[in-house]
Amino acid sequence: MQLSIENWLLERKSELKRTLAILIDPDKWSNDVYFFLKNGNKNHLPDIFLVGGSLLSTNQLEKTVKDLKSLGKPVVLFPGNSMQVTKEADAILFMSLISGRNPEFLIGQQVHAAHHVKESKLEAIPLGYVLIDTGVPTSVQYMSNTQPIPYNKEDIAISTVMAGELLGMRAFYLEGGSGASKTVSNTMIKGVKEKTDSLLFVGGGIRSKNEVVEKFEAGADIVVIGSAFEKNQSLLKELYEELNVTI
Repeated sequence: MQLSIENWLLERKSELKRTLAILIDPDKWSNDVYFFLKNGNKNHLPDIFLVGGSLLSTNQLEKTVKDLKSLGKPVVLFPGNSMQVTKEADAILFMSLISGRNPEFLIGQQVHAAHHVKESKLEAIPLGYVLIDTGVPTSVQYMSNTQPIPYNKEDIAISTVMAGELLGMRAFYLEGGSGASKTVSNTMIKGVKEKTDSLLFVGGGIRSKNEVVEKFEAGADIVVIGSAFEKNQSLLKELYEELNVTI
């Protein structure tokens, strides 16, 4: 029997395997990127694709997911709102923005999406989304109308994750935001990791292979790159060949 995406990630975690993810924004998806991944980079693909963005159309979402599925890697939805759901994906990160106090993103959008997710038969992975202030206003901050956790307030981040875990969330995402001027601090990652056994995603502002390795060493189970890949598509090859972060 094939493992669920969540169990597959947990198995990789238990085997101390580093899982590299690329976040693909469907609004920036193009045939050039697809052909690069399919042909020029087929031996250096990430372990998993995340798909989502702040603004996108359903048609473009489905096309992007179908294209990525053809590459033979798991494709998981990373929705920015309740409209970003398609049954073509393998799973969905069913997220609550637990660092903020806007009820629309704590539970409102989730209520709107619930029937669609259930009917789609998608595997839903309950995830606490934790936005960290990394120096510049981000799309997530603006669209969600929430304040991020201050950069150096590890205690607040830790308490937020602990609360989410007690509420039943099984994964967490420490997010610096797209285009962040700096990454989530290694100290914060380590602090959170010490207090949770749940899957830990880390992303936002990660631009180099050294930063990828730092986040893994600090305790991330899944490191997510997005803008860095858009600007430097050879980064995947560098990660694979020089750091061996993919299997």
